[in-house]
Amino acid sequence: TCDPLTPSQVRYQAAPRPDAGLTWGFPWPNAHENNTALGTVVTNRFPRGRRRWLDLKCGSRCTVDRMTKTAPTFPSGRTSGRAADYQDLTRLLSLMTGDEKHGPAATSTLDALWVLHDRVLRVSPETVDAPERDRFLLSKGHGPMAYYAVLAAKGFLAEELLPGFGSYDSPLGHHPDRTLLPGVEIGSGSLGHGLPLAVGSALGLRAQGLTEPRVWVLIGDAELDEGSNHEAIAYAGPAGLGQLHTLVIDNASASHGRPGGIVSRFEAAGWSAETVDGRDHEAMYAAFTAPHPGRPRAVVARVEPKF
Repeated sequence: TCDPLTPSQVRYQAAPRPDAGLTWGFPWPNAHENNTALGTVVTNRFPRGRRRWLDLKCGSRCTVDRMTKTAPTFPSGRTSGRAADYQDLTRLLSLMTGDEKHGPAATSTLDALWVLHDRVLRVSPETVDAPERDRFLLSKGHGPMAYYAVLAAKGFLAEELLPGFGSYDSPLGHHPDRTLLPGVEIGSGSLGHGLPLAVGSALGLRAQGLTEPRVWVLIGDAELDEGSNHEAIAYAGPAGLGQLHTLVIDNASASHGRPGGIVSRFEAAGWSAETVDGRDHEAMYAAFTAPHPGRPRAVVARVEPKF
């Protein structure tokens, strides 16, 4: 409801489905879409498979009584009614046949993503907006095939969307988009942003008094060439951000090294850190769940070198 005396804007997001368009009706007096008067009813037709914003601005003395929606729901989760297991990931990956898949980036993260979503992260398709959920930020956003496969396996998105990966009408782009997919916390792009955003998320949770949710961010070893990450590392340790967890996928693709390896960089800034085999699920689970009171946690998962 708009304040009768204060201009306001309400933004609704409509979810796509691959086989139908969406029509939304808003019985609002004096409603405007993009500053164009639309009378008492505003409708918007969405193209197939595409999610878009509809911004409705309420005039200074209008009151929004209700919103009516006549639209099909977005198909989320697996239609088979069962949760996929790790062995099913190969099949899910094979469904994505779009161009330019950044294969090494996708395969290097697969095992770590699975262990996190299967055994560690406290978030589900039903709790993607819950304040108490764990947050997972994918900073290594290029080559998101593994991430999409895991999200489909865990019911965050319908596996029927996977064959459309990378196509114009698909919500599965070459970088995940938080406005298009449930469970995606950030829209990735240029490397070096995920860890600073994770630091901000941990600070935000602390400011709100939410001490239980954990923040996880996955970065690549080459991202540590970015100064923004070093600033985040240097800040988080002394700040005692115990809710912050950083997973570094090390496939030997970095241009620069450091004495003592990646772990030493985090430890020098006051982090709890260790290196594990990025293909050993039990070793990763133990590292992901190790206690680290009062300190942020970093786990470096080593996988085969990128070729």
